[in-house]
Order: sequence, then C-alpha cells, then structure tokens
Amino acid sequence: MSNSEKFTEIKKLVESIRAEAAKRIVGQEQVIDGIITALICNGHLLLEGVPGLAKTLAVKTFAEISGLDFKRIQFTPDLLPADVSGTLIYEQNSGKFSVRKGPVFTNVVLADEINRSPAKVQSALLEAMAEHQVTIGETTYPLPEPFLVLATQNPIEQEGTYSLPEAQLDRFLLKILVNYPSPQEELQIVKTAGKAVEVPVSKLLSSNQLKEMQNLVEEITCDEKILEYIVSIVSATRPIQEKKFSGKLNVRISAVKKDDFSKYITFGASPRAGIALLQCAKVQALFNGRAFVLPEDVKAAAPSVLRHRLVLSYEAAADGITSDDIIEKLLSLMPLP
Repeated sequence: MSNSEKFTEIKKLVESIRAEAAKRIVGQEQVIDGIITALICNGHLLLEGVPGLAKTLAVKTFAEISGLDFKRIQFTPDLLPADVSGTLIYEQNSGKFSVRKGPVFTNVVLADEINRSPAKVQSALLEAMAEHQVTIGETTYPLPEPFLVLATQNPIEQEGTYSLPEAQLDRFLLKILVNYPSPQEELQIVKTAGKAVEVPVSKLLSSNQLKEMQNLVEEITCDEKILEYIVSIVSATRPIQEKKFSGKLNVRISAVKKDDFSKYITFGASPRAGIALLQCAKVQALFNGRAFVLPEDVKAAAPSVLRHRLVLSYEAAADGITSDDIIEKLLSLMPLP
C-alpha cells in the first residue's frame, strides 16, 4: 500500500470513529477529535464544560470504540494519593508487604472533576502524566502503553475546588471547551430520553491501527517556514522577551504588536507548547488525508493547545479578556508563512 493510500485509509477510519461515536453522542465532534488527537500524540486531554454535556459519556464511548482498558476516578476533596496510584498492603499471614496497584494502571483514565482534589493527589497524578510511571514505596512501576488521562472540570462551580498547578496544566496536550448543543442537536438529545448510553458501539481501532496512525504522523512533513510560524506564535504569547530573535522570526513577532495585549498576560506558553502545536497540526493534516502541514492546520490546533498555557493578569479579568480572545487576536495579526 502506497503512502497516499495509507493516508486515505486513515482518513476513512477517523470518519468511521466519528460516525460510531455519533450513535451515542449528538454533536461534540471537537471532543471526539480531541480524544483521537491526544491518543495519537500520546498526550493528555482536559475537557471543560458545565454538567450534562456528555463529557463522561464521550470518554467512555471512545474507550469502547478503541478497545482500550478504561478506569474512572471520581476526584473528591478527601481523595488520597494512594487511591490514585496504589499503596503497599501489609499481609499478616506472610509478614510481608504486597503492592496494590491503583486505578491509574490502565490505558485510559477518566479523571472526573479533577479540580476537586488537593495538591497531594494532583502531585501523585503528575508523575503518571509526565513520566508514565508510578512510584509505590521504593519501587517504580511503568504504566501500560498507551496511557491517556482524560480529565474533566466544571468552570462555573468553584466552591470546594482547587486550581490545577501550572506545571500540571502544561502536561495536558489539549484543553477542549465543551459548549452547549444547538437547538436542533438538543432536540435529538431530548428524544433519546437519556437512553443513548444503552446504544451499543463497535470496536473500530486496534493497537496495530493506532501504531500505524502514529507512524504516519511521524512521516508528515512540515516546512521550515511553518516551523518558524509555530515558534513565532508561541513566542508572541510571552510578554517579555529576554533574547532578541534575528531575521524572519524577529520581523514576524514584531508584526504582532504584542504591546496591544501583553498587559493581559503574566506568563506565556512554554517550549512544550510549540512541540504540542506541531504534533497537533500534523494530526490535523492526517485527518484531512494530507502528508504535509498547512498554516490552516496550525491555526486550527492553536486555541486548544494554548488556551490553558497562558497565565492571565488581573487586567484581563477586569476587562473580561479570555485566553481565547488573546489567541484569536494573535493569530489574526501573525503574518502567514
């Protein structure tokens, strides 16, 4: 099979996954695409939306379609690190300690309402997210591959919640905002009377197909000018540049006129954001059956990659400016390659 045929085949597979998920979930295509993107890039996904928008159902449905092992952790204020990663259990008969592995030892972890647990629990999860391993006692255990954390949080209910540390937010490849359905979509949802979860779905994604998708992403080419475009976008989110860029990068960043919105940003995106933006742009190209990245792929991936990596100032809160507002303006001002 030629490369062009492989890309066409993968495009059809992605469309099949979307269609299979649509048997249960009305709309929310960006959620399914985000989950597929995170799986291909071996990254993690943060879903933010009010209750009742099928975030949990979307994750469960994708786990069934992919055939991956799935476990759900309900985060609460009294949750302990051992409840996530596992602990040592003393066995009185043998007089020895045995390891009881926690629910994080799986392929897909649904961290439901992740912002409801304190820093100790977040730290336990951070090791798993960053290094794909868990330390119990004095021994470190590798997690199964692929390993994917799909976390949800409620943006409107802040009582009894804990803000996620910036270091942990930066570990999420994408942050997807789950919006209300349109009136036509909501009409379909109401007609099902909450029975969508009972609709069976088929397993469509095998481990071999996943590996093939990951290998194809590695083969997707990205021109040097588009790489400069990605670096320029990420660099322009930083309010203070200690080093001056030379040549095209300096011209490109200057053209954005950062002073127009730099007062709204306390800290910009890290280099990890540039890597994530390149990976997700390649996946966008894969979804469209292309073997090369276009500027449109970068622009499509930028909001989900950057929105959780910008630390906004008090001026932004006072003026009602969001991360998405800043990203939209940055992309409109940044010259295309």
